[in-house]
Amino acid sequence: MTYETIVFDLDGTLTDPAVGITGGVRYALGKFGIAEEDWEKLCAFIGPPLKESFQKFYGFTPKEIEEATGFYREYYGRQGKFENRVYDGIPQMLSRLHSAGKRLCLATYKGEGTAREILDYFGLTSCFCKIAGQRMGSEELQKSQMIEGILEELETSHKERAVMVGDRRHDADAARESGIHSIGVLYGYGSKEELSGAGAEILAADVKELERLLLG
Repeated sequence: MTYETIVFDLDGTLTDPAVGITGGVRYALGKFGIAEEDWEKLCAFIGPPLKESFQKFYGFTPKEIEEATGFYREYYGRQGKFENRVYDGIPQMLSRLHSAGKRLCLATYKGEGTAREILDYFGLTSCFCKIAGQRMGSEELQKSQMIEGILEELETSHKERAVMVGDRRHDADAARESGIHSIGVLYGYGSKEELSGAGAEILAADVKELERLLLG
């Protein structure tokens, strides 16, 4: 398959955000008197929408979810966004894909401004032609809506040449809902079973294999 438009997830796909996200979740839970030390439970917050995870794992009410999300953003905006690292090989892969004429895009549940700050911090922004995320004061978007907005803005009519790359079921779900291809990466935070069950068409064990697939 030859892909022309490649939409990347951020957390667990381009960067490993474990320290910053788990720190933010711990901080938010602490405001409710919850001292969570289960690393796997904290890491489950990486990828899905925050609100979904606070409800799923702690049974928070809508009001508590809004408060917890605010506390999380307080921590993440202050320090968590930079408690992050780029996976080995990602900068080189993005550079080669960009040089090969691929249109690289980003779709993340993070705020769009925060996503740009992270890409800027790691010197990756120039590789991307479109960055999509949540916008303050606007209705919360599903990832499929972000993908559709990207394709519309880029005037991409050939969906068969577009692919979503991510590490969680939400990425594969969004690709299917948008009518584009999907590749699941196994070096992030989603399991083989999760990604396959969500319909990821191809699985990449590491960045080297991912690059090979994307370059065709």
